[in-house]
Amino acid sequence: MKLAVVGGGSTYTPELIDGFARLRDTLPVEELVLVDPAADRLELVGGLARRIFAKQGHPGRIVTTSDLDAGIADADAVLLQLRVGGQAARDQDETWPLECGCVGQETTGAGGLAKALRTVPVVLDIAERVRRTNPDAWIIDFTNPVGIVTRALLQAGHKAVGLCNVAIGFQRKFATLLGVTPSEVHLDHVGLNHLTWELGVRLGGPDGEDVLPKLLAEHGDAVAGDLRMPRQIVDRLGVVPSYYLRYFYAHDEVVRELGTKPSRAAEVAAMEKQLLEMYGDPALDEKPALLGKRGGAFYSEAAVDLASSLLGAGGPPVQVVNTYNRGTLPFLPDDAVIEVQARVDGTGATPLAVPALDPLFAGLIGHVTAYEDLALEAALRGGRDRVFKALLAHPLVGQFEYAEALTDRLIAHNREHLAWA
Repeated sequence: MKLAVVGGGSTYTPELIDGFARLRDTLPVEELVLVDPAADRLELVGGLARRIFAKQGHPGRIVTTSDLDAGIADADAVLLQLRVGGQAARDQDETWPLECGCVGQETTGAGGLAKALRTVPVVLDIAERVRRTNPDAWIIDFTNPVGIVTRALLQAGHKAVGLCNVAIGFQRKFATLLGVTPSEVHLDHVGLNHLTWELGVRLGGPDGEDVLPKLLAEHGDAVAGDLRMPRQIVDRLGVVPSYYLRYFYAHDEVVRELGTKPSRAAEVAAMEKQLLEMYGDPALDEKPALLGKRGGAFYSEAAVDLASSLLGAGGPPVQVVNTYNRGTLPFLPDDAVIEVQARVDGTGATPLAVPALDPLFAGLIGHVTAYEDLALEAALRGGRDRVFKALLAHPLVGQFEYAEALTDRLIAHNREHLAWA
């Protein structure tokens, strides 16, 4: 089995490598190719990756290359984890929206739209090259904004499934609080990427006992603390919202908070510099503890589960993924991309049925889906007016004056990445 990781020079990658090494019986990788145009980073990450494999006794071969076509040739699956424009572009995404009194964030709001506009054309080019080289390969997208990018891939006819680590993070957290193993915890996880709610926490399987009321009663303070939301709000909702919902439920508070400190991108850039120095140490043969602060927790386990199921290696039959709606949420089009539990096998991902949603959740899902429609149209066709309409449609913007000002700033800060600008 051969896997290729596009964006393999990311400081995330040792987390992925660690998972591949530990879970080699679940996903027997014979060759792993790390593809990245940044040769200097790639060499450091690749060296550590080989040492991790060697220490854990993994027999697989790790190859590094800046040649995309060579790297993806004959791959059974291609994992996408790229960031167009790097941390510098992310820093802008998190900064200029604040000038208009709007949340600055890399995956939602105006910053998320900027990332989508930069990313979708690049990902579609990569996917087309994968299809020409190996039409049977699966594409696993971890590149944000995952929902929009995955929809672009599926709409273009690619064999693609989107992946996020929010659900597996909740699963691990809840398992610890409940004193059970993660495999015993199944989530009624419903929504869009980075706009989800845990409607139930079931023990033993998708049809098991729902212990969410017990979880909130006994551990509500811990859950709310992780979300950085008041306990009483979580109790009133009666569900566990993704921490990304804080941008919607406490927008003005978040804007004030973000305006008083360096951007997350600046923090990550400093962390990445330190990590790359560590990766260059020939004595380092495991992922460093600092990587846990970088983000992407449990990404490796989620990626291994998904790849093993898609490639027929015996992964879990039910997983939380991003895929076509296909009537699962009846108020959305069939070709909207949702993030829910799905049955995953060699044919792809089929969403499981979900209960009727409270209008409080369904309304916001519908609103953001409309934005994502317009965002994808802007990413595919370009044009100032399409950018403006997408921003006006976003519930974190939603005002004519803000949308006009944000459109000008978005284009000014991203001109080098927008072929039409």
